[in-house]
Amino acid sequence: MRPNTMKALEKSEPREGLWMVQAPVPEIGPDEVLIRIRTTGICGTDIHIWNWDDWASHTVPCPMITGHEFAGEIVELGKDVAGLAIGQRCSGEGHLIGTDSRQSRAGKFHLDPGTRGIGVNEQGAFAQYLKLPAFNVIPLPDDIPDDIGAILDPLGNAVHTALSFDLLGEDVLITGAGPIGIMAAAVARHAGARNVVITDINPDRLALAGHVVPSLRTVNPAQEDLQDVIRDLGLKQGFDVGLEMSGSQIALDQMVEAMVMGGRIALLGIPPGKSPVDWSRIVFKAITIKGVYGREMFETWYKMIAMLQNGLDVSRVITHRFDADDFARGFAAMKSGQSGKVVLNWS
Repeated sequence: MRPNTMKALEKSEPREGLWMVQAPVPEIGPDEVLIRIRTTGICGTDIHIWNWDDWASHTVPCPMITGHEFAGEIVELGKDVAGLAIGQRCSGEGHLIGTDSRQSRAGKFHLDPGTRGIGVNEQGAFAQYLKLPAFNVIPLPDDIPDDIGAILDPLGNAVHTALSFDLLGEDVLITGAGPIGIMAAAVARHAGARNVVITDINPDRLALAGHVVPSLRTVNPAQEDLQDVIRDLGLKQGFDVGLEMSGSQIALDQMVEAMVMGGRIALLGIPPGKSPVDWSRIVFKAITIKGVYGREMFETWYKMIAMLQNGLDVSRVITHRFDADDFARGFAAMKSGQSGKVVLNWS
């Protein structure tokens, strides 16, 4: 029997916090599926919504069921849906796109300017049920467990960023040892990078990075100079590829100075506001910079699932698991700065 209501974690009021409510089970359209949620991951975006900061208050309407990292199973199919089945395990791309932009019509779906996000602009996945366009559904192979399915969205950010440039045999610098930075380090190592170095000023995050990727060189730039690291590793000029995951202007400046001539930098971290950039250093070092947003739809999903099935292990980046009713402890763990990924169990 299809229930009429469900538990859902909602931004019910325009102030700090989220609230567990009873909400209607979504009605699906002809091109949509209904997914019973099993597990969800808490994202940095969800922390912004919890805190109700300037970005959230200007972006997220109330009430809004939040959350966009999930794994579950399909329990209902729209009448025009083909290629999917009831009972099929899945995750999904949380960016909902249009089809009339130049980018979408060229197959560059992740660049569609009309993109809307579940859990941000549309009702999200912190709930027992989620409706999603069939186009956005990602079937989960049997050898990828629900916990990993629930963090494929942020892993996709890491994969999209890391695979922006060829990594085989390259020396890679990652600034920011949050969960996505750590997963990017695992991807870089899996993709054949020679040296992978990650920096952060949070010792707990550096310890987690070393636990997830044992061959990783971890650096606290407040205690160790990157130029000394370059010499210790025997690098003639510096790093070939930089992955900026922190959103810190200081980290970006340090990265630019540590790059080789003609180095390449992918930027995923978002600075808190406008920040000064020494563009002359970037120009004179002939550095290529690429901004990264979300995941390539759907090449990133294909690549990361293939890597997970071929030995990429990011399971240890999940440090906390809670029942959905215990969501407040999950958010507290995320906000502490001492966690990796936090997963909520809805089943």
